[in-house]
Amino acid sequence: MTICDTVDQYTIMSGDRLKIKDLLCNRLTECGWRNEVRLLCRNILLEKSANNSVSVDQLISEVTPKARTLVPDAVKKELLMKIRTILAETDEDN
Repeated sequence: MTICDTVDQYTIMSGDRLKIKDLLCNRLTECGWRNEVRLLCRNILLEKSANNSVSVDQLISEVTPKARTLVPDAVKKELLMKIRTILAETDEDN
């Protein structure tokens, strides 16, 4: 089991995963990431629709790498700090 799997499993069991997910969703909305990804999807659909229809799987495979690069470093750092805080609190409790 990797460290990511262990952290993921712990956050699910402790109930903190929902808090982390909510924080991520809020930050992505605040920084405009959701709108950027929406526009990215729209542009891909417009570009591809001229040729033929685009499946959801094709859209996801094309958008995902680009969307990941659009996540601001500040959001990534804040999430990492939150996860570290949760894990540190766990160590203190044990």
